[in-house]
Amino acid sequence: MVTAAAGLLLLAETVEARKYPAPLDIFNFGTPKPRAAVRAAKIPLPKPRPEEAPKATSKASEESPPQATGKPALDKPSADKPAEAAPPPEKQASACRLALTEEIAIAPSIPDIRGPGACGGEDLVRLEAVVLPDKRKVAVKPAAILRCTMASALADWVRKDMAPLATSLGSAVSELDNFDSFECRGRNRVAGAMLSEHGKANAIDVRAIKLANGQSIGLTDRTMSREVRERVLHSVCARFSTVLGPGSDWYHEDHIHLDLAQRRSGYRICQWNVWDPLPQVAPLLPAERPEEAPPREVAAKPETKEGAEDETAEKSSPSKDKSEPEKKAQPSKRGTKKRR
Repeated sequence: MVTAAAGLLLLAETVEARKYPAPLDIFNFGTPKPRAAVRAAKIPLPKPRPEEAPKATSKASEESPPQATGKPALDKPSADKPAEAAPPPEKQASACRLALTEEIAIAPSIPDIRGPGACGGEDLVRLEAVVLPDKRKVAVKPAAILRCTMASALADWVRKDMAPLATSLGSAVSELDNFDSFECRGRNRVAGAMLSEHGKANAIDVRAIKLANGQSIGLTDRTMSREVRERVLHSVCARFSTVLGPGSDWYHEDHIHLDLAQRRSGYRICQWNVWDPLPQVAPLLPAERPEEAPPREVAAKPETKEGAEDETAEKSSPSKDKSEPEKKAQPSKRGTKKRR
């Protein structure tokens, strides 16, 4: 009886235990499943070589010279020679360059200048001449290296201001005296000074304007008409942002400085005193002997006989005058003598 009861109890515990999951089932792992059988992967193989395949050429046959076929063999780049660098793309012309045609000025373009510091510039031209509306050319001597914008402004000044001025004087403009244009230097050539606009190819110094009749309009010449110099003054101050002349800083007494420097709020500088002519002072030395004067030997010859007689008469007259009082004095002496 006891043995039968123990067996029934064990069966009941087994049935009751099946109602709860095993410890592995708590984490939903379940019982491990058997792995499937491993299948061998298929590796792709190269296609079989065809019977008509071309034969491989050896390295020696590749280096053999080409057969003469009547056509020139193309040069193949070798591994020893480095490949040539591609040329830089052409720079597109600026709007100023397109507007500055040969009908306005003879100004060929030149490469950009990269000097020490900030010297140099881009869009540069060599201004050789200005073409007037009547096709006459005003030579710029020597040719000026300027930025395109500065060259265009200078050409407009000559065409629209200086040409009418020369016409009013009865002639035409023939030459522009260029004292200085591009030069990598400080202001007024002072060591340590700020970079001049000349160093940026943005300035030019003008000394005179020559006319076709040979006359020269010296912009700082005090003997030139004051009205003419004042007309030049008003024209340049209206076109350029900087104008320096006599009375500005003692560095521009014999020329006029023009540039297109950019400043805040469009600030402009116009410093040029148009001086009155100097008073004429009598020379300290005698004037030079003119070429038309007779030789000195001829001028030093003695006078004629008539002139000599006149001189002798003049010399003798004072002696006669002196003798007369002597004669008058003699009778008085005789009157005082005592008779013996």
